[in-house]
Amino acid sequence: MEPWKQCAQWLIKCKVLPPNHRVTWDTAQLFDLAQTLRDGVLLCQLLNNLNPRSINLKEINLRPQMSQFLCLKNIRTFLLSCCETFGMKKNELFEAFDLFDVRDFAKVIETLSRLSHTHIALSTGIRPFPTEESVDDEDIYKALPDLMDESGVDDDEELYDCVYGEDEGGEVYEDLMKVETASQLKSTESDIRSCCLLEIKQTEEKYTETLESIEKFFMVPLQRFLSALESETVFINIPDLVKVHKSLMQEIQDSIANKNDRNLYQVFIIYKERLVIYGQYCSQVETAISCLDIISKTKEDVKLRLEECSKRANNGKFTLRDLLVVPMQRVLKYHLLLQELVKHTGDPAEKENLKLALDAMKDLAQYVNEVKRDNETLREINQFQLSIENMNQSLLSYGRPKVDGEIKMTTVDKRTKQDRHIFLFDQAVIVCKRRGDNYEMKEIIDLKNYKITNNPSTDKENKKWSYGFYLTHIEGQNGFEFYCKTKDWKKKWIEQFEMALSNIRPDNANSNFHEFKMHTFTRVTSCKVCQMLLRGTFYQGYLCSKCGTGAHKECLGRSGNCGRVNSGDSGTLKSEGMGWIQKLEESVATLKAKVEATDLQLKQKRADGFQRPSRNLDSGLPKMQVIRNYSGIPQPPYHDGPPLNIQTGDTIEVIRADAHSLFWQGRNLATGDVGFFPSEAVKPCPCVPKPVDYSGQSWYAGAMERLQAEAELMDKVNSTYLVRYRTKESGEYAISIKYNNDVKHIKILTRDGLFLITENRKFKSLMELVEYYKHQSLKEGFRSLDTTLQFPYKEPENSARYRDNRAGSSLLSPKALGIAIARYDFCARDMRELSLLKGDVVKIYTKMSPNGWWRGEANGRVGWFPSTYVEEDE
Repeated sequence: MEPWKQCAQWLIKCKVLPPNHRVTWDTAQLFDLAQTLRDGVLLCQLLNNLNPRSINLKEINLRPQMSQFLCLKNIRTFLLSCCETFGMKKNELFEAFDLFDVRDFAKVIETLSRLSHTHIALSTGIRPFPTEESVDDEDIYKALPDLMDESGVDDDEELYDCVYGEDEGGEVYEDLMKVETASQLKSTESDIRSCCLLEIKQTEEKYTETLESIEKFFMVPLQRFLSALESETVFINIPDLVKVHKSLMQEIQDSIANKNDRNLYQVFIIYKERLVIYGQYCSQVETAISCLDIISKTKEDVKLRLEECSKRANNGKFTLRDLLVVPMQRVLKYHLLLQELVKHTGDPAEKENLKLALDAMKDLAQYVNEVKRDNETLREINQFQLSIENMNQSLLSYGRPKVDGEIKMTTVDKRTKQDRHIFLFDQAVIVCKRRGDNYEMKEIIDLKNYKITNNPSTDKENKKWSYGFYLTHIEGQNGFEFYCKTKDWKKKWIEQFEMALSNIRPDNANSNFHEFKMHTFTRVTSCKVCQMLLRGTFYQGYLCSKCGTGAHKECLGRSGNCGRVNSGDSGTLKSEGMGWIQKLEESVATLKAKVEATDLQLKQKRADGFQRPSRNLDSGLPKMQVIRNYSGIPQPPYHDGPPLNIQTGDTIEVIRADAHSLFWQGRNLATGDVGFFPSEAVKPCPCVPKPVDYSGQSWYAGAMERLQAEAELMDKVNSTYLVRYRTKESGEYAISIKYNNDVKHIKILTRDGLFLITENRKFKSLMELVEYYKHQSLKEGFRSLDTTLQFPYKEPENSARYRDNRAGSSLLSPKALGIAIARYDFCARDMRELSLLKGDVVKIYTKMSPNGWWRGEANGRVGWFPSTYVEEDE
């Protein structure tokens, strides 16, 4: 067996690579191992597996593929630890570029072999390599650099599952929060729900007790031995957390014991605003632990006091260091606890209320996760800052880093290609020249003044460093031309530049007369449009420089009219239940002119003897559904106007509305009448989807009846399907699918603007429905029909079979862990994130990742998205 294959087997035994990793496949090549190790992440994990805490994983960058700087830093961290911890000599080690550029990968294999023979590695009981004599073909090493250039960066994200593991402090949290529940309770749905409530109550009691313990047994006694700054750094805002949770605990106890948990949802919605203080705690806890470690090492008296405090608090079972991580764990558990409670709640109204609380806690969890994620970003930026020797400006003012690496560039006055290392941020390009392991800053390009332009003519040269694109000045001043090593890297650089420019100048930055710009909000702020928190602590969203409104990137196009000075409420957290009223008010205000014009047209038509408008007339005004009859009693205020007769089920176009008014003005689409009605007699009307052209879909057959569908499908393979428009049932569709050599037909119903084939699962669009049943069996609604929608009838049969074989092969297609539906819009901020629209069907590929992000596929793109923005299908 070749040395590189023996190396791969050793890495698997060291639990760095999974046993089924592609390096074990029959088709595996040396390139697969080189690409896997190239960013240094797994090498650092290897040392930790051989000798725990050899490397602090918080000091390495777990996803550095788009950053040459971070990849090299990881590799150098590995090499330094090999010397300092494992006793290896410098001449036994490869150089960083030997791995990153794979210019001498044979030396990398040799270093890992020597590492496997060190005393520490041998003490694990894992057999070193090589275990047998063999020689690699030198030619395969010579070909590696070219192969690496052609392939670009590795995107095997699941590789890092073994690195992330459980969140720090998870075991301590579980130990502290153990609750005693009677096993006999878990029999009926009602009993399970009781257990959920009991767990919420008991864990809150135990957690509050833990916080009080930190304050009473550690913070207070240590104040005499720590400076005011040290005490503030270590304990952050623990007293504030104690106060909030004592109050929250009492509210939860009262709700469950005295109010039959009917108001429990309100408790969590109200406390969301108070719990955002976790942003401060989570952003500073790493600094707190580092400070505590330094104090313990340098102050022997304090170290002894800490041990005494631990014995008083919990008989020495948990140190202060252990306990400081527990709050981060707790705040991320509320939405999981509520999720279980929602699942086992049968009453529809109660379920809907609890979902509001669940949304509030999910929003809080995502905010905290983004605080942690921003901490990592800030740490990266600090590493860049320290490595650029003459960088006097703070890199923090340029936004998030996108990508960095080697590039060649020219200007109008300097046509010779110059070797440069550039750091691309959201708002600027830092142009540097490499000086050993550090960099010298040459120029800062302010991106707001530029646009990106491709130079396709350079692709024809087909040689390294010839693939070019332009950075063109908007006002015609001198621009730049960049040259990339390969065509693939040119594509990646252009994508990253375009993403940076879209962050500076988003599509809807000036919608409704606003002037939105990227902004770091110093206070916890909620989006004016969706009322959800702006995530994290660093460039969380956009601020209108005119009115002070704050918003997510994905919400800019839905912001209300600008034009008044900020009233200060853009950051106020408001009840999620009021969101639709605010949106309604904004929508009414925006359409006011249109309403007046429509009224004028209607009056003119009626005066001319035309019939009243039909119920299908769509003026674009907000619509509400009537939930209670009203025939004029009580009368609307005399100065408003005549009452509007309405009946349950009618649809009302709202002309004038105010959240504080008892009566709103509207038009009854059933009669065409205009008048005033009680605001409490209506609810938001489900949106009716606009007509969609499906003709481009390989599964859509257009207008077709059963017999014709059967003729189309009978000669096809089983699980071939089509979706047809039922000409006899205007506006309805059906699925026809071949199953067990027979053709079956399933009617697609439309209700309240939603599509469904079974009552328990509804979709916003026909596309969504089809996408869902491509991955989920139809037996969910039809027991005798155990198949998915596999082969669209327009696809050639050999193509369908090939794709089926490919989908079943882990070699070419990632395995989906499940399906989720997007609950909110999400706009990607860099190319590794996945933009979502509410209602999108998402295939989940990876859940094991830090900070609450999952990896999946939607609309043909793969990327990372916040797990709290989707609802997983059960």
